Amino acid sequence: MHISTEAVQIGLDWDSRTGAVTVPIYQTATFRHPGLGQSTGYDYSRSGNPTRQALEEGIARLDGGARGFAYASGMAAITNLLMLFQRGDHLIVTEDLYGGTYRLFEQIFHQYGLEFTYVDTSSLDEVAAALKPNTKALFVESLTNPLLKVADIRALSNLCRERQLLCIVDNTFLTPYLLRPLDLGADITVYSASKYLAGHNDTIAGLVVAKDPQLAERIYFLQNSVGAVLGPQDSWLVIRGMKTLSVRMDRQQENAAALASWLEGHPTVAKVHYPGLAGHAGHDLLKGQARGFGAMIAFEVTDPALVETLLLKTRLISFAESLGGVETLITFPELQTHADIKAEIRARLGINNVLLRLSVGIEDVNDLIADLEQAFAQEEKGEA
Repeated sequence: MHISTEAVQIGLDWDSRTGAVTVPIYQTATFRHPGLGQSTGYDYSRSGNPTRQALEEGIARLDGGARGFAYASGMAAITNLLMLFQRGDHLIVTEDLYGGTYRLFEQIFHQYGLEFTYVDTSSLDEVAAALKPNTKALFVESLTNPLLKVADIRALSNLCRERQLLCIVDNTFLTPYLLRPLDLGADITVYSASKYLAGHNDTIAGLVVAKDPQLAERIYFLQNSVGAVLGPQDSWLVIRGMKTLSVRMDRQQENAAALASWLEGHPTVAKVHYPGLAGHAGHDLLKGQARGFGAMIAFEVTDPALVETLLLKTRLISFAESLGGVETLITFPELQTHADIKAEIRARLGINNVLLRLSVGIEDVNDLIADLEQAFAQEEKGEA
């Protein structure tokens, strides 16, 4: 069955008693036992809730994994995964990753004795060179945030398998609709489900899928013990969003390709980072391992003064953090999403004072281009 059909079917057969087409919201903390030593399969919503379970089973099917897990946020999901490790363990990590993940690693888990080395995970050689005797895992973004570098998931998974490391892939930018890392050999996928999966900028959620049943049991123990689970209302919102994942992603990708081409030809745009462009370093690799290129664009303008103009003078495109919703958003990584990364590291990576990030929505692309065009024009007229 095609993944777009699988997504639409999530939760459809959950309530056979009433035949409800959408899974009910089981807004309950606890469940009544039918008898002494007996259970309906649900005891307490931290340990399991039917609405959350429908979501967890749905994302597991979409990703081709043994089991899925839903958390209160993407950061909660990653935090839970880090509890698989212990003091002295070393992880290799994508260097230009989301700033919130970097903050979690460096300001929280570093003090508990975990070690992190940040490398360009689009280079297999750099990953191999970073290996240590105490390396336990690779944490890689399938498309990096914000520079959109492409990781060779199959090659990295093979390297991890040879060294008996866990391969954890943050697949937020591509979703299982475009890329299924577990099919390429990864052990775990993680998502900020607030983004493309929920898709409407109206909920915060995180999802994890484990490929191996034994690993899934370890993750469930941590999920239940720590308790940073997703509530039933938000679980329902993510399910609702996932049902339209394919049609949204198709439209967003189409818009992104047109916008990237338009930006590439603009005289005040110095560089466009979008893997769908033939000149992008990861274009061929992503074309070979994914069904598409996603809908995120990063671009550099020629003058820092243009940054504020584009952030504040666009009328249709909103200046806001986050991404993946139906509305097009623009943000400034240096001061917004990646502010917690040290300035010298940002400068080395290219997260600079002229870099902007676009999350392309489902609006008519001609309206989006016109909005950017009028904002650029205001700077040219000195109206910024």
